Amino acid sequence: ISSSNYQLAIALIFAIEEINRNPLLLPNVSLGYDIHTAGPQDQDSSWKIHFWLTGKGKFIPNYTCRREEKSMAAITGPTWDISSLFGTFLGLYNYPLLTFGPFEADLNDPGKFPSVYQMATKDSSLVLGMVSLMVHFRWNWVGLVISEEKGIQFLSELVREMERNRVCVAFTEMIPVNHMLLMNGGDVYSSQIVMNSAKIIIIYGDTDSSLGVFFRIWEHVLPWRIWVTTSQWEVFTAMRHFILDSFHGTLIFSQHHGEISTFKDFVKTVTPSKYPEDIFLARLWEIYFNCTLSDASCKSVENCSSRGSLEWLPWYHFDTAMSDGSYHVYNAVYAVAHTIHKILMQQVDKQSMKIGVKMKYPHWKLNHILKNIKFINPGGDSITLNPSEKLYVEYDILNFWNFPQGLGYKVKVGTFSPYLPPGQQLSLLEDRIEWSTEDQEVGGILQSLYAVKIVVLDSGNLFRKAKQSAVLIATPAQIMKFPIE
Repeated sequence: ISSSNYQLAIALIFAIEEINRNPLLLPNVSLGYDIHTAGPQDQDSSWKIHFWLTGKGKFIPNYTCRREEKSMAAITGPTWDISSLFGTFLGLYNYPLLTFGPFEADLNDPGKFPSVYQMATKDSSLVLGMVSLMVHFRWNWVGLVISEEKGIQFLSELVREMERNRVCVAFTEMIPVNHMLLMNGGDVYSSQIVMNSAKIIIIYGDTDSSLGVFFRIWEHVLPWRIWVTTSQWEVFTAMRHFILDSFHGTLIFSQHHGEISTFKDFVKTVTPSKYPEDIFLARLWEIYFNCTLSDASCKSVENCSSRGSLEWLPWYHFDTAMSDGSYHVYNAVYAVAHTIHKILMQQVDKQSMKIGVKMKYPHWKLNHILKNIKFINPGGDSITLNPSEKLYVEYDILNFWNFPQGLGYKVKVGTFSPYLPPGQQLSLLEDRIEWSTEDQEVGGILQSLYAVKIVVLDSGNLFRKAKQSAVLIATPAQIMKFPIE
């Protein structure tokens, strides 16, 4: 499990504990949870689903051996692979499945996935927002790097809108699905992008795709570009100790949503003593806070909880700001809770509850209500799972800053709202933007930092020479010639 995925688990626990404390939502009913890991390359994932559904160590198709219903719904993500796999199997049992990954048009097919509900909204206005940014800054020579897994339709819409606004496509790089092909052809792809004169590059995909693997190879050889991407692109969460790395200054389009202000406070309380069954949490304390795992059970940490906090970790190891995925997990839990609450109220209205008889909520009953559920979440946002009611999306535009000692920030520098009249849809605070290219007005600052960046990248002879001479000056062209290990 990665630190970014671990935040998803924390968001799940946070939402459940918040609901269980709320006397107005599901009174006298407590929600519980199980957390399982699975991946697109995990060959055992399908068998895990079978065993979970049937309740037996032996798979019995289309039959459940559970005597008492416990699991009411499943929440999966962040990739298409996982959601489609689980959606196919859970659909056989009419189990509600809520996905927290990026919106996928195929998952909206009720014939294939009759009980799948997507928390994310389609990026219906993303193309307009990105092209508005190009027009605003008069960028007329733009490169496109798109993942084949999900980017064909986006590419078509983007190119059409760019042409309409007289913005030229410098190059289009479609990254194939096949990882082996990626690794073998890496030099060809990277050289095309490095050698092209375009300084503005659009990235569309996510880091769990082939595109993410590819950029982990490229990250040190593509400086002085301005990257424009979406919040699904989390390549920034890798460890960075460089003064200004290849993705410093990236502009990120993130679907606007209200802030769950209590989430950061909850993160501060997450410790191994509070959740002793959490092995991953104990491992974090062992690595970063010099704590010792119990040899007996691996479930407890000795005298450690008071000596650490997740908020003390560098952002690239754990980001306390709620990600888009975690926000969708949070809303998914609330959607299930509101649905069960509505079923509970219906049963009470029908006077079906008898003294001493436990009320039961068959999982398949949730589907009818989930399709039309609407509620206001604690952040003040209106939430619905009906895709036909999610027509347009507003975006926050974030600027990624990465400074010395791994101090990384995503700073809000603007918004894009398709609801406003043309010419007013894009709003920017340009003085807040940190640019990554020498062509911008901060180029002088970058030039003075090149020598320090070389010293960090090459820890061998170059570092010793730098210590002797105290100052080492190099141009961008000279930096590209140094070997990077």
